Amino acid sequence: MKTIIREKTMRMHNPVHPGRFLRSEVIEAHDLSVTEAAKVLRVSRPALSSLLNAKADLSGEMALRFEKAFGVDMDTLMRMQNSYDIAQTRSRAKEINVERYEPRPAA
Repeated sequence: MKTIIREKTMRMHNPVHPGRFLRSEVIEAHDLSVTEAAKVLRVSRPALSSLLNAKADLSGEMALRFEKAFGVDMDTLMRMQNSYDIAQTRSRAKEINVERYEPRPAA
């Protein structure tokens, strides 16, 4: 029988959406408009706007585009997206009704 050990770790309860981070720390820091930044990144303005306004998730491809264009580490951006997704899902935990699986004793 396998024993599952649960570790308690410090969780971010309200991590920032990576799009909001990119808006303030990259786009605004470089004094770019969304249209100008979209041209630099070679993406559509609506796609970039959705990300920057936290209406779309950060894709791996978009993270790589930011890394290439602005030097922001793709891995860090993807970890930010993952942390954001985890926090959003945990905030809905009470809505997800699943019971703990208990294996039946061997016969």
